[in-house]
Amino acid sequence: MDAQGRGQAGDNNVDPADQWVFDPDTGNYELRLDPAGQAPARPSNPKAPGSRRAARRPGAGDDTDTRPLPTQRGRRGERAEDGADGRPAGGRAAARRAAGRTATGSPSVAGPASRRKRKPKASGKKKVLYWTAGVVGFVLVAGCGGAYYLYQQLDGNISKVDVGVENPAVSDGPVNVLIIGTDARSGKGNSGYGDAGSVGHADTTLLMHISKDRSNATALSIPRDLITDIPNCTTKGKDGSKKVIPGEHGVRFNTSLGQEDRDPGCTWRTVEKLTGLKIDHFMMADFNAVKELSEAVDGVEVCAGKDIDDPKSHLHLKAGRHIVKGEQALAFVRTRHAVGTGSDLSRIQLQQQFLSSLIRKLKSSAFSSPGKLYDVSQAATRALTVDTGIGTVSKMLDFGNDLKRVNIDKITFATVPVLDNPNDPATVILDKAKADPLFAMVRADHQLAKKHKSKKSSGPVTKAPPERVRVDVTNGGGPIGSAQETVDWLQNTKGARLSTNAGNAPQKLAATRLEYAPNQADQAAALADWMGLPKSALKKSGQDAGDRVPMKLILGKDFKAPGTPIAAPTETPDGVQNVNADDKNVCAK
Repeated sequence: MDAQGRGQAGDNNVDPADQWVFDPDTGNYELRLDPAGQAPARPSNPKAPGSRRAARRPGAGDDTDTRPLPTQRGRRGERAEDGADGRPAGGRAAARRAAGRTATGSPSVAGPASRRKRKPKASGKKKVLYWTAGVVGFVLVAGCGGAYYLYQQLDGNISKVDVGVENPAVSDGPVNVLIIGTDARSGKGNSGYGDAGSVGHADTTLLMHISKDRSNATALSIPRDLITDIPNCTTKGKDGSKKVIPGEHGVRFNTSLGQEDRDPGCTWRTVEKLTGLKIDHFMMADFNAVKELSEAVDGVEVCAGKDIDDPKSHLHLKAGRHIVKGEQALAFVRTRHAVGTGSDLSRIQLQQQFLSSLIRKLKSSAFSSPGKLYDVSQAATRALTVDTGIGTVSKMLDFGNDLKRVNIDKITFATVPVLDNPNDPATVILDKAKADPLFAMVRADHQLAKKHKSKKSSGPVTKAPPERVRVDVTNGGGPIGSAQETVDWLQNTKGARLSTNAGNAPQKLAATRLEYAPNQADQAAALADWMGLPKSALKKSGQDAGDRVPMKLILGKDFKAPGTPIAAPTETPDGVQNVNADDKNVCAK
C-alpha cells in the first residue's frame, strides 16, 4: 500500500492497479471488482482458464483519505512500496505473468501465499466500471471524458462548501459552472505564492456555460480587478450556524471571496448579479492544482511568441513551443509582467491558452494507462472544493458524463469586456456596450464557437446611410413615451433625421416589428442593426414602396429602450477577446 492510499476501503486492500483489465471485445480497460481468483461471467467468447487478475499484492489497512482541502498530501515520489519507475508494484504486468503461468498449467510458486481472506461470492450482476465517464474539476467540465473510478477513495479527497443552494448534478437545461482559482497560501505547496497576507481571494474566475443540447460551451474569464458590486450573502459555518455578510458597492471583484470571511457562495451571487446567469455549481482550486494536474499528465504544451523572462513569476522561456509542468506550469499561468500589456488581462490570455492545451492533452493521451488515469483522478479530486450538489465522486461522474459530449472545437474562451478605470488605473470597469450583448448571447444559449460558413450563403445586405433611413415609429406595447424616446435616439445618436413619431399603434404587439418594402431592404438592414432586431422581427411586403414612403417600426412589449437589443445576438460581439480551445496556434506575446 503506498502513501497515497491506492486501495479501496472495505475491499481487503486490493491494489486498484491490479483490477484494471483490458477487454479485447470492447477495446477498453475495465475496472473489475470481482473477488480475487473468481473469473467474471461472460455472455460469449469465453477466455482460456486463468485470470489476468490472479496475481495480487497484499496491502495494508483502511486507507481512505478524509483530510480536508486545501491541505495537499504527498507527491508521487513519496509513495511507499512503489516500483523504480514511480508506479505501484504489481499491477497489470504481474497479473499477465500470473495468467501466463496458469494458462500453461504450471503451478504458481511466485512469492508467499496471500494473507487476504477469500471474499464471499458476489450476488447479482458483476460490478464492471467502464473507462468512459468524465474526470473531475474544470477539466472535467470542459468535457475531457475520463473514467469511472474508485468512489470510496476519491470521495475522501473532495472538500465541499454548503452555499445554500443544492442543484442536481444532472439537468435537462443549460448548465453554468463557476470555476474559481484562489490565491490562498494555506495548504501544502501553496506557500511562496500570491500575497503573503491574502485570505484567499478569487484570483482567477471563469463562468463556464454548457449549452442545453451539450453541443458547445463558453468559458467567460472575469478580470479579478473589475470594479463591481458584491451583494449580501449568507455563509454557513462548520457548526451549522449562519452569518449574513453585508454587500459592498464599487469594489474589486476578487474580494467576493475571502474578504470579510466570504465563501464561494458570495462569489457565486456576485457573478449572477454581474451576468444575469443562474449558476448551477462551483468548483474551486488553489495554486497547487496547476502543479499537480500538469505533473499528472506529464506536462502541457504552451507557446511563447517571444522570449519570456519574468523575475516575479520566475518564468523563463525562449520563443517557441514548450512542455511545462509543476512549478513551471504555475509560473506560466501567473505570468503577466513580461507579456502583452503587463496586466491581468494579458495573464488571462495565458491561462486560456494553458487550459485549452490541458483539455486537448486530457482528451488525446492522458488516459493511456490505468496508472495515468489514477494519477489524474487523484490530482483533480485532491485539488477541488465544490458545492454539495456535486460533492461526491458518483455525482461528479454523473455530472461529467452529461457534459463530456461537448467537442473541443466547440469550446470557446472569452474575456468579459472591460475599460480602464479613469479613477484608478490599477482597476478596470465593465464595458457595458460590449458586455451586455455578450451576456445576453450566453443567457440565450447561443454559441460563441465559430460556425461553419455555408457555401450557399449570400453576402450581407448593404446598409443604407443614416440620412436615407426613413421610418415612422409607433408604440405598440413598450413603456410610455417609447416612440418619442426612440425617435430622439435615432436622430441624435444615429443621425437618422427622417425618423418620425407616429404615436400609438392601433393594436398591441407582444414582439417589436419592422415592416418594409423590397426596395427598402438596405434601410431595414441599417435600422435592424441599430435596434438589435432579430430576423423574426423583419416583415417584408410584396411590392416596392414610393420614394417618400417610410418603413413602419412598431415597438412591442419586448421593447426596453432604444439601443438595447430586442433579442440576443447570434454572433460574438465585435471587440470581445475570444479563442477556441482547439486552436493550437495561440502564442503568448
